[in-house]
Amino acid sequence: MLKLDRPVIVEGKYDRLRLLNLLDAPILTTDGFRIFRNAEKRLLFQRLAEKNGLFVLTDPDGGGLLIRNLLRGIISPDKIIHLYVPSVKGREHRKKASSKEGLLGVEGIDDETLMDLFRPFAVGRSNRQTVPSSVSKTDFFEDGLSGKPDSSLLRRLLAEQLRLPVNLSSNALLEAINLLYSKEEYREALRRIETPGQNSGGQK
Repeated sequence: MLKLDRPVIVEGKYDRLRLLNLLDAPILTTDGFRIFRNAEKRLLFQRLAEKNGLFVLTDPDGGGLLIRNLLRGIISPDKIIHLYVPSVKGREHRKKASSKEGLLGVEGIDDETLMDLFRPFAVGRSNRQTVPSSVSKTDFFEDGLSGKPDSSLLRRLLAEQLRLPVNLSSNALLEAINLLYSKEEYREALRRIETPGQNSGGQK
């Protein structure tokens, strides 16, 4: 098990049970969208974040994005670390039907992928967040990931290469890259992207 120095926030009880088998850390739930109506739980998350920060891991769908945005609005950016499971098509075994977007949630992702998300932040391991962000908004612009007609497509392809949710905003994608990948890994992912009529960035 990986030991963490701060709590992990997930959406539901099955996500929590999933991570309890992998992580030595407090794991709390938003109870799905109930967090929007539960002022006491929001206050709890704020107080926990003030003490030592939080990890947030939600499903890679529209609902997960709404919950992330709520937490972004009530918790200081320097107190929250957003981690992202890849967008994987499928259905959890306990469910009779796939989600609206047809993607696996946190509970359906394999152990090794989940462990890889948290491994850089485990107690006793080097934490990439202590390293200054190496990919900038200027890099995004120069590499065609922002400010260009096909920037949205290129960001989506980059997210797929890096096994990140494809619905992230430009700022959220930049944040995730700087938490999880080096600049060299970012450049390599760009080199692997092929878009019609365009060479990707990363050839500098």
